[in-house]
This record gives sequence, structure tokens and C-alpha cells, in this order.
Amino acid sequence: MRSKSPQALFDTMEGIEINPDPEGLSDDQTKDYQQALGFLRCYIGSKGTFNSYRREVERLLQYCWYIAGTTLPQVKRVNIEEFISFSISPPKAWIGLSKPPRFINTEGVRVPNPKWRPYVVTVSKSARKRGKKLKKEKYAISEGSIKEMLAILSSFFNFMLQEEYLLSNPIALLRQKSKYYSKRQGPAKILRLSNKQWGTVMDVAYELAEDDPDKHERTLFILSVIYLMYLRISEVCVSDRWAPSMNHFSRDHDGLWWFNTVGKGNKARDIPVSDDMLKALKRWRKHLGLTALPSQTDDSPLIPKLRGKGGISDPSNVRDIVQNCFDLAEKKLRDSGLTVEADLLMDATVHWLRHTAISEDVKTRPREHVRDDAGHGSSATTDGYIDVELKERHRSAKKKKIV
Repeated sequence: MRSKSPQALFDTMEGIEINPDPEGLSDDQTKDYQQALGFLRCYIGSKGTFNSYRREVERLLQYCWYIAGTTLPQVKRVNIEEFISFSISPPKAWIGLSKPPRFINTEGVRVPNPKWRPYVVTVSKSARKRGKKLKKEKYAISEGSIKEMLAILSSFFNFMLQEEYLLSNPIALLRQKSKYYSKRQGPAKILRLSNKQWGTVMDVAYELAEDDPDKHERTLFILSVIYLMYLRISEVCVSDRWAPSMNHFSRDHDGLWWFNTVGKGNKARDIPVSDDMLKALKRWRKHLGLTALPSQTDDSPLIPKLRGKGGISDPSNVRDIVQNCFDLAEKKLRDSGLTVEADLLMDATVHWLRHTAISEDVKTRPREHVRDDAGHGSSATTDGYIDVELKERHRSAKKKKIV
């Protein structure tokens, strides 16, 4: 099977309930598949989580069935170690250069897409812009991905323990997990924009809005809500579980404005609306021909599509809108001779805007306030954005001399 790629096993989150059973499975493999299906159904409602869990469970099943020749109840610690080694260097037939959909429609029937592969080669945005070509020989998996894989699969094995399908969790028995990834001292580096980069991005957005308001007032508002309220893309776009509308902005009895959203894990939270956010909202609504501020009955989409009805629903559209601003800002920085700032901006993603805003606010606001506004599960996550100690440590080392 090393010379042949396995087929996809699980469809999208929306289609999981009618997921077609894979063909050619033995009775024991079918039992494995049903356990995996039950596990994944626990995560319907959070697309990002579902996709991550589906990816790791799918890879494990394919490895067990087609490489190790075993099924889940027989998996031991050594099998997990071999699976990790396999994932670090999978056969070329299992590696893809793009991310096509797992399933496609053929004559009205959902079938596995023959172009899909379990592992995918990726390159950084900056490398892609420089014309670097994707090659299967360049496939690599990061330490963070291995750590995430083990955490997800441990949850999967614990699920099967509770279902009395297994007798033990082989990942819990895995010794020296750290040999697969290093332990970091202190918080991981937060990917964020510098003040100069962010200021240039906003300059570009204002210029676009002035030149073509019908298209780019929306661009300006999207940047504003992501930055000023720490919103994730999933909180900006319409989905089966969430449809942001104007009346998600509301005023309390003290005259204070709040924005209600639903974030990761279907957790609702209220975010205080700053003066600048209120100003951005008024500008956006004026462009749309609406009253300055929304009423409780105003259920119009927060960010309407440019064409068609309803709110923007495709996350890739939001990414493209923000990426256009990044690209223009990069050129503006480069034309101004700020080559280093321009080069660093080449790898920026939409999520960096949320990171940037949190990193700035945690300098001046109580971390508990930032934590709740950002929807962090604990203060430890918010603490990762505090870089004051890092700056002090660098400052104290800056003048160290060789002699």
C-alpha cells in the first residue's frame, strides 16, 4: 500500500451524518471506522476542531490498516512510535502538493476524491511569493504538529476506552514523548505585526476605501472588527452555527455598547465596544445607507456579500481581502526603503491581526479583561502575549562584550 495512496474516509463536518461507508473494509476495520465516526461526531459544531481531529484520526486508521496491518484494539506503544516515524517521512504516494476536497459528487453520489492525499507539502507565504516550487521530497512535519497529533490521538484513545472498545491508551504509555519535539522554555513567540507594518496596512485600507468605497469600505470594516475586537475569521463569517448580524451590537442600561459573538467550542462572549470600534461601525453603516447605530431588531448581515444576499460566508474571501492589504502594504514599505519590514510582512496571515491587537492591549489593560474579550480558556494563554520581560531580557543582554 506504500506505493498507492489510500482513499479519504470522512467527509466534511456538514456531511458526516451521511458519510458513505468506505468500501472493502473487513469486519474489524468497520468496527474501527464506526468508533472513529462516533468520536468525530462529538466535535460537530466547531469546524476547525473537527477538521484537525478528522485529519489525525484518518491518518492513524489508514496507517493501521494499510501499513501496520492491524486494527485499533491491537495498537501498542511501539505501533504509535512507528506511526510517528511514518508521519515524519511518509511515502511519496501518500503526499500531495495541494488540498483538494476529500469527497466529490459523481452522478449524484458522494465518492472519495482520487486526487486527495493524507499528507500535504506546504511552504511559507514568502517562499511561495519568491517562486519556490512544491516538491514531495520537501515534505516536513513540525514539532508543533507532532505534539498536536499526539494530543488528539490521546483523546481518541480515551474515547474508545470509555466506549470499552480498548483496554488501554497506548499514547499514555509512550515514553519520552519529548524525543519527538523539544520542550520550550517560556512562551512561544507570538506572530504579530509591528506598529509600522500595522500602520501601513491601515493606511492602505483607508486609501482603498476612499478610491473605491463600494468595494473597500467593507475591507476597512473587516480589518477594524478583527483588530479592535480580536475576532477570528470564524466569528466574522456566516456558518451553520453562527451568523453575525448588526443587532449583535447592543447597548446596555448604562449606555455601554457590547458585541456578542460565538467563538471556539461554541462559547458565546460579550466584547466591550471601544470608541474607535463604534466610530468604525457608524462609518460602515452610513456607507450601507443605515442608521448610525443598530437597533435590537436590525438583523441585517454584519458584513454583507458584495454580490448576492446574506453575509459573507467563505473564510477564503476574508483571507483574500486582508491579503490584498498585506500585499499593498508590503509594496509601500519596500518602496519606502523599509525592506526588513516588508520581508517580514510577507508571511503574515489574517490571524496575525488578532495576535497583534491582543499583544498591544495586554501591555496596558488588565490581562483578565483581555483574556475574556479574546475568549481565551485561561490566563496562561493570554500570558503568552506579554513580551515585556522578553524586551527587558534582551535589553540587559544587548551590551554584553566579547572582551
